[in-house]
Amino acid sequence: MELKQHITDEKTGIGYTLCEEYYLPDFSLDDEPKEEPIGVWGDRHKQFLKTHHQDIYNEFLVRGKLQTHLAQIDRDAQEMFDLLVRQLAEQEGVTEQLKAENQMEWVHKMNSVRNRATEIVNHELIYV
Repeated sequence: MELKQHITDEKTGIGYTLCEEYYLPDFSLDDEPKEEPIGVWGDRHKQFLKTHHQDIYNEFLVRGKLQTHLAQIDRDAQEMFDLLVRQLAEQEGVTEQLKAENQMEWVHKMNSVRNRATEIVNHELIYV
């Protein structure tokens, strides 16, 4: 019996190519763009997916979309973080004038603002 060179699984839509006597899936990780940078937010999300959502992580990886997904999460998270820091600092009166008059108080308040913004971003984008 002669085996077909190429077959497609009707349920999953994944194609397979005959290599010697075995069918191997037709996908490659080389298709994924490697030039997109992944910052701290993207890295946190990657670790979360690997630890708590292995199935989603593997699907992104197999489809060659992991790097793109993480880069987008990183951009969205950074944008959200920057906006939250500006808004929270404004609400709390953390200004350049305060920085000039009392640097220690400004540092204390900015650390508080940045910590809260980090927690919001983590809750809304990273650990979901």
